[in-house]
Amino acid sequence: MVMKETLNEDFIIKLSNKKNEPEWMKNFRLKSYKCFLKTENPTFGPKINIDFNNICYYKKIENQKDNWNEVSKKTKQTFENLGVIEAEQKYLCGVSNQLESEVVYHNQDNSLAKGVIFLSTDDALKKYPDLFKKYFNNLVKYDENKYTALNGALWSGGTFIYIPPHTKLDRPLQSYFRIESESLGQFERTIIIVDDYSELSYIEGCTARSYSKTSLHAGVVEIYVGKHAKCRYSTIQNWSTDVYNLVTKRAVVDDYGQMEWIDGNIGSIVTMKYPSCILKGDYSKGNSISVAYAKGSQTLDAGAKMIHIGKNTKSNIISKSIASNGGISNYRGTSHITKDAINSIAKIKCDTIILDSISKSDTFPTNIVANNNSTLEHEASVSKISEEKMFYLKSKGLNEEEAKELLILGFIDDFKKELPMEYAVELNRLIKEN
Repeated sequence: MVMKETLNEDFIIKLSNKKNEPEWMKNFRLKSYKCFLKTENPTFGPKINIDFNNICYYKKIENQKDNWNEVSKKTKQTFENLGVIEAEQKYLCGVSNQLESEVVYHNQDNSLAKGVIFLSTDDALKKYPDLFKKYFNNLVKYDENKYTALNGALWSGGTFIYIPPHTKLDRPLQSYFRIESESLGQFERTIIIVDDYSELSYIEGCTARSYSKTSLHAGVVEIYVGKHAKCRYSTIQNWSTDVYNLVTKRAVVDDYGQMEWIDGNIGSIVTMKYPSCILKGDYSKGNSISVAYAKGSQTLDAGAKMIHIGKNTKSNIISKSIASNGGISNYRGTSHITKDAINSIAKIKCDTIILDSISKSDTFPTNIVANNNSTLEHEASVSKISEEKMFYLKSKGLNEEEAKELLILGFIDDFKKELPMEYAVELNRLIKEN
């Protein structure tokens, strides 16, 4: 089903009715839409040039299946070509595949611990309405920016995960988001709750076919990490270069909890993404390791935000940026140690490689320490490919492209180490292709 109509209140009411949503969600969507209309684009970062009259805001391919054999042949081919199903069989606890606006395939291992909830977000609203309402729009508010408002009005699909106390999954859960159509808007909503003394590793993949017309990906992610709990969220996005990737991701971390963002950005025409940790609890930790590779007409504006509220909190941001063939790869981030977050430590390390004279990279840090008992360290470096290293590698028989590729892969080694082996191999392949 395709709903390519003018975006207005009637459209949103039709969408909510089609999904058989409760009245409060319909009202929430309408409130978000009104906020979208009156909110301007961000005043910082890359220029956003989207014709909202030329976006298809909802497209459903088929109903969700739990059995791979029941999925249509065309959809099967799409995900098999991406290697998603092979990955599920090898080392995942569960997988959720979204094509266009809805989840089309969802499956989980029978060995998942009792009490674990792993559903599409649409299903979670129906099956766990009280739990859903408790966490929805609680951490990322609909009125934060133009694209959280748009997501609030149009959200569809995404993943809902609840890990009960004292539960540790031995393998990751994964969601994969795919755009196949031109001029499509994808607005998934992901909510993850890792309760006290529990652990979760979650992997997200994103790709799109290439078209000459603009598509839009405006997702929202809300993550709640309990006391002594741990969540690792790994992303590799390889959107085509006609996709605007405008995403808001945020986690709140309780006492002794730990949140890790592993964030890879290869594709899109414009990316604005700054995964955040609110270190609310004492002794909580937040880590972010990211890589952004911009080439040609791409502008990747990425980084992380760490807000220290609890005492004795720690954060660490490592950002790797690569720019080539006129691409722009920027770091934009915030580390804020508040007045009451005494004895806290924040570290930021930003490294950039610029591969030619027409590419560009800038760093836009906001670093604040509001008490005298905490420390913040910021280190940044910008370099070009070393001629000495290139000469050495070419003397060993490598051509210029092979030598450059080897140096780039070494530059992002810190990032690759944090990925599951299969994803590190996939990242190597994407870097080589680019």
